Amino acid sequence: MSLWGADIKPKNLTTAEKKEVFANTKGWVREAGSILSGNGNTSADPEVLVALRGLNVKMGTANITEIEFVTTSFDKSAGGNIDVRVRFNEPVTVTGTPRVSITNGNQGSGSGRGPHLANYLSGSTTNELLFRCTIAAANAATNANDVLVIGTNATALNSGTIKDTGTSTVSTITNSSAIGTAAGSITVVA
Repeated sequence: MSLWGADIKPKNLTTAEKKEVFANTKGWVREAGSILSGNGNTSADPEVLVALRGLNVKMGTANITEIEFVTTSFDKSAGGNIDVRVRFNEPVTVTGTPRVSITNGNQGSGSGRGPHLANYLSGSTTNELLFRCTIAAANAATNANDVLVIGTNATALNSGTIKDTGTSTVSTITNSSAIGTAAGSITVVA
């Protein structure tokens, strides 16, 4: 029986552990600063779980493995930021301002609002990119009871690039409907 699961990460890891694991030049590694490694130092080298020299190059282009809302609630009357984290199976380098489209289900009064665009904020040279959408208080682009979701192929380069770190290979930025669905949703309150 193979050591690798369907998503090619070591299959003995739990779903929560897999979120912190990615491929680099040393093999499968756990993010620096993880509670699971016992080292809270985010500047430390990633912990090597399975040594496979040059794994990130052998895997080909980086792929999105997960998208999740960092923000869990949104109040239309207060406005604010909606943050989205996009995880790749290996470190990526970002140039320009790629973005993630947040779809508005238009469940509130009216229709045709959105989508909201979350622009790249941080994370270049890591496997986790953070995107942010700022919506002003009482903005007409959302109403109470709207459900914000991530759809299929929600990530766009927007004249920027997302490349495998250390190479010139453009990463795969498409995501399946299952990855978008797994991101969950945010119901807007008044």
